[in-house]
Amino acid sequence: MPTGVHLRDARQQLFEAAERVLLRAGPNGLTSRAVTDEAGCAKGVLHRHFSDFDAFLADLVLDRAARLDRQADALRESAGTGTVADNLTSALVTLFGPIPVAVIPLITFRDELRARLRKARPGGGIAILAEATSAVSAYLTDERELGRIAADADIDSLTLSLVGGGHLLFADRDPGPPTEAAVGRLVTAVVQGAVRP
Repeated sequence: MPTGVHLRDARQQLFEAAERVLLRAGPNGLTSRAVTDEAGCAKGVLHRHFSDFDAFLADLVLDRAARLDRQADALRESAGTGTVADNLTSALVTLFGPIPVAVIPLITFRDELRARLRKARPGGGIAILAEATSAVSAYLTDERELGRIAADADIDSLTLSLVGGGHLLFADRDPGPPTEAAVGRLVTAVVQGAVRP
């Protein structure tokens, strides 16, 4: 006898259930049973849409990484407006939201997931961090072309400092994510020598 409820968009509902489990129980608590229990469906539903649990996780990560494209576009559109530090601060707060930060350790600790992601995204890098890096680098390049960042600024080093420092700030979410002011202090310290008045 079937259990659970009918899922209209099973993939997205399973992804959303996985997010809830991941936020509540962390990477170790994310199992196929936990996901299907959270979604209120039979375990076979997951395997009807994905060849195995690692395939499900790979699709989840790629789907969530693709969502960062909209945030990257918004960051690039902000070039030339406001201040560079404020734009980057807002972007880091968004790019390192709860789901992206929860996905990074999932990728780090699952060898098979990393292998599948490398096949899906040649060139390496950890999905989520790769998107954040690309977004920040493109934005800084745009600002340099607009003359708001020094022409001789090392965009790669600035990007790595911002993304790496931002990830470290957000990685330890106990007792909660950093304040926007704390993120702003990091951003200001990193870009102050490169920003043109």
